[in-house]
Amino acid sequence: MSAAGEPPEGAAPPLTGRVAVVTGGASGLGRATALTLAAAGAQVVVADVDTAGGAETAERAGAGGHFLACDVSDPDANRALVEFAVERCGGVDLAVLNAGVATGCGIGEDFDLARYRRAMGVNLDGVVFGTHAVLPALRARGGGAIVATASLAGLTAVPFDPLYAANKHAVVGLARSLGPALAPEGIRFNAVCPGFAESRIIEPIRGLLAGQGVEIIPAETVAETVLRIATGGGSGECWFIQPGREPEPFRFRNVPGPGPGPGGRAAEPGG
Repeated sequence: MSAAGEPPEGAAPPLTGRVAVVTGGASGLGRATALTLAAAGAQVVVADVDTAGGAETAERAGAGGHFLACDVSDPDANRALVEFAVERCGGVDLAVLNAGVATGCGIGEDFDLARYRRAMGVNLDGVVFGTHAVLPALRARGGGAIVATASLAGLTAVPFDPLYAANKHAVVGLARSLGPALAPEGIRFNAVCPGFAESRIIEPIRGLLAGQGVEIIPAETVAETVLRIATGGGSGECWFIQPGREPEPFRFRNVPGPGPGPGGRAAEPGG
């Protein structure tokens, strides 16, 4: 790949012959990712509850674009999505589990159970159910890649939206844990963690962000990072994206080990 993200002259695009599934593909990060993967040579199956937007993305993806309405918070809908991709395209090599929604409530007096369940259902269950559904298809191809959309909110404290931070931290934990667990099978699981990026989620706070001088990350920047992750060799990584910085895997600190036991000796396991 060149610095501009293009393959060397005369080389096939990096995803030629591959099939990708992108959830939340009707707009924002999902749409940009679907179009970027299509430009890289993949057939792309776009999934979203927004049928008009999703169908438009699939059309813009060209002859290899397909659309299926899908609520990722429903396990059966995820299974149907994978079955559709296998029947229509012959298999799945890459799943971008991107669908996400804003929480819409806090944890105090403004707590709303339905909104909480919806946010957790899309932002966390959608990744878990999507992974569960796609693993057999990836194994059938001899391996592949999963990229989950987390957030910078999954790497740091977010006092103004702790519930969103909770589900994004969960996605980060899933990526860090499943990455090494699936790697021996040739399946790489990673997460992308953008800051404030161009998407529907920021619409309610766009004015506030502008007033504070916060730079919005273009959706295409996130999409290009997803392509880098999908075609790279890492697993269990969580790539941060911030304005003015080169995206890269976040460096987590190791947790402290056991302290010394009685008398200054190291504690025995289980002691």
